[in-house]
Amino acid sequence: MFRRWMPIVAVAAVVVAAIVYGFIPKPVPVAIAKVSRGQLRVAIEEEGKTRVKDRFVISSSVAGYMRRINLEVGGPVAKGGVIFEIEPLRSSVLDPRSRAEAEAAVSAAEAALNAAQENARSAAAEAGYAIKKFERSKKLYDEGYISKEMFDQIEAEAKQKEANRLSAEAAVNVARFELDKASSTLRYSASEGGENHARVVAIRSPVNGRVLKIHHKSEGVVNAGDAIIDIGDPQTLEVTVEVLSSDAVKIKPGTPMLFERWGGDLPLTGKVRVVEPAAFTKVSSLGVEEQRVLVIADITSIPESWQRLGDSYRVEAGFILWEGKDILQIPASALFRYENGWAVFIFENKLAYLRKVEVGHRNGLAAEIISGLADGDVVITHPDESIKDGARVRVR
Repeated sequence: MFRRWMPIVAVAAVVVAAIVYGFIPKPVPVAIAKVSRGQLRVAIEEEGKTRVKDRFVISSSVAGYMRRINLEVGGPVAKGGVIFEIEPLRSSVLDPRSRAEAEAAVSAAEAALNAAQENARSAAAEAGYAIKKFERSKKLYDEGYISKEMFDQIEAEAKQKEANRLSAEAAVNVARFELDKASSTLRYSASEGGENHARVVAIRSPVNGRVLKIHHKSEGVVNAGDAIIDIGDPQTLEVTVEVLSSDAVKIKPGTPMLFERWGGDLPLTGKVRVVEPAAFTKVSSLGVEEQRVLVIADITSIPESWQRLGDSYRVEAGFILWEGKDILQIPASALFRYENGWAVFIFENKLAYLRKVEVGHRNGLAAEIISGLADGDVVITHPDESIKDGARVRVR
């Protein structure tokens, strides 16, 4: 009798087992990551562009016939050297209106020269003070009264003030040459006779440097004020970055920077010098209008490491807002909002356990953990709605 019912009982047991097994939740496949300690950096990244700090656009001082320029882009120019020559046009040079404009240009050039000289005196005074401060600090540093970090900062300030002094002196030279150019217009306008009209106006370089761009190379008629050639020193570069206005409020002068993917093997270091106070509207590649702010930064790495960089080269600029070492951190993808705070799922014994955490600094990839986790814990990344507290999970 019992043997007759055994097959039926066995089949029923199999059916019941299959039904029970079907209702048992299957483990959810998940990706995991380990809680670890390391360096964490919060930064704003944007594309930047290099440019020569002191770029001098040399223009024609008079309307006339310019002779062909023999210089080439990248070629050296010496201070005081002739860049191009202009043969005055008689009708234009003798024109009364042109003479009045030239007299006004001379007055403006004289005022600009006076302003440049005053600025140079101010820069010289600041440089002198910075050098004296550096000399005093060097003695204090040698005797161990100040830290190396403070001494390096004072030394950097002294070098910066000295560079400002040299730049101000160069600006005086530029203003003086601009005055000479403006005065030459009156000088040739006042000349009479065919011999004086045949004289040539020689435009000279205000500084030592290289040719960055030639706007007008071939001979021909040029107007007064036309840009002819750009001159500058490509070894004195700065970086300009257009950042969103919402990011610009987080950046201030002195903010450290990193320049990456510029073509070299190692990133370059830098420091923000100026955050312009006015924003401008720019249309993004997606057609969205954005408010952008121009940020100007200096490269602080040794010049030998970036001597191959030139004017208008592309760099990836990162503004370091915060940086810490030995920071307990997890991937940002493991975090999710829970009860007005943050939480994660811990992976332990093939089960997911909900854990509230306190989060500190964050960037797009990682987040600092203040409390709630320990070094070595394993968390689930990219958790979805199918994962609950105590749910069975398996690693993909």
